[in-house]
Amino acid sequence: MANNRSPSFFLTLLFHLLTISASFVQISSLGFGINYGQIANNLPSPSRVVLLIKSLNVTRIKLYDADPNVLLAFSNSNVQFVVGLGNEYLANMTNPSKAQSWIQQHLQPYLSQTKITCITVGNEVFNTNDTQLIMNLLPAMQSVHGALVNLGLDQQVTVTTAHSFNILSNSYPPSSGSFRQDLLQYIQPLLAFHSQFNSPFLINAYPFFAYKDNPSEVSLSYVLFEPNPGSIDPNTNLNYDNMLYAQIDAVYAAIKMLGHTDIEVRISETGWPSKGDTNEIGASPENAATYNGNLLKRIEQKQGTPANPSVPIDIYVFALFNENLKPGPASERNYGLYYPDGTPVYNIGLQGFLPEMVIASSSNGSAVNFLACIITCFISAWELLRL
Repeated sequence: MANNRSPSFFLTLLFHLLTISASFVQISSLGFGINYGQIANNLPSPSRVVLLIKSLNVTRIKLYDADPNVLLAFSNSNVQFVVGLGNEYLANMTNPSKAQSWIQQHLQPYLSQTKITCITVGNEVFNTNDTQLIMNLLPAMQSVHGALVNLGLDQQVTVTTAHSFNILSNSYPPSSGSFRQDLLQYIQPLLAFHSQFNSPFLINAYPFFAYKDNPSEVSLSYVLFEPNPGSIDPNTNLNYDNMLYAQIDAVYAAIKMLGHTDIEVRISETGWPSKGDTNEIGASPENAATYNGNLLKRIEQKQGTPANPSVPIDIYVFALFNENLKPGPASERNYGLYYPDGTPVYNIGLQGFLPEMVIASSSNGSAVNFLACIITCFISAWELLRL
């Protein structure tokens, strides 16, 4: 029999499908980015991760490399990528021709299909105590930026690096934040680079570490964004009701102390482990759910920090998956929001954005697959209608 359905019928059907799936998919994109680490041997394929990310409506991903399989899988998606050049590349990247060759091989082939907006050159370099690596950082960033200029890509892709919060010698009160004296000779010219090319200053900030190291002095409510009296900065009279905002403003103060007020601070990593070794006090699924759940609420509200209330916090949560091959204490392998099979490690309200085929048990598989198909079809149809 011929199909005589009118276009309006299909639009009506899509409307009803939207209503049905409203409890499963959030249409507007979430305001946070997410770190997609891959130090594991049991992760889903990038093509399956695409479906997870789309169902979550996350539109920003940070990689620690420029994995071609991931970049290809996300072709023609709405997702913006930060890609990484590992510390092992820095020596070569100080050579402008090698930097340009890397971009031509690892970035340029994907730019027409995949949105790559930033390159992080190195990760927590100042935390390595490797003098040569530290000395290579800025020249490598300059070479990568110069290569982007030569290729006409510098307006599309920015260059930065991610730092450990340990580069600060003082963070309390936030208005007295300052960088370590031994790093000033490297940080001062680095800030000039950020200012000149309008690239963000990235910090990996983990209030978990402060609590773990001193649980008798650091309030758990304060680090978990739970109700608490807060901490008043005596220099500014600003009240801080959580440690992360205090850390962000301490970095702003440290940058200002070196003469810059035009550089944006962004959080390239923050999170809370759901499991840890016996001496890792506070590592639990309950605390992880509280930290990340409360953080996402604040991101959704587009909050700024007390010292920068008009600048919404810009954050990449760590991390998408638990990574079973990461070295170090048990916490390092348990920062993920999801297990590798796609089930949530704990509930922070994101289940409503995840197709049931990912999180439900197999006992109701038929209904689950049907709903998943509806949702996937709707997402595809919605994207087509937007073209």
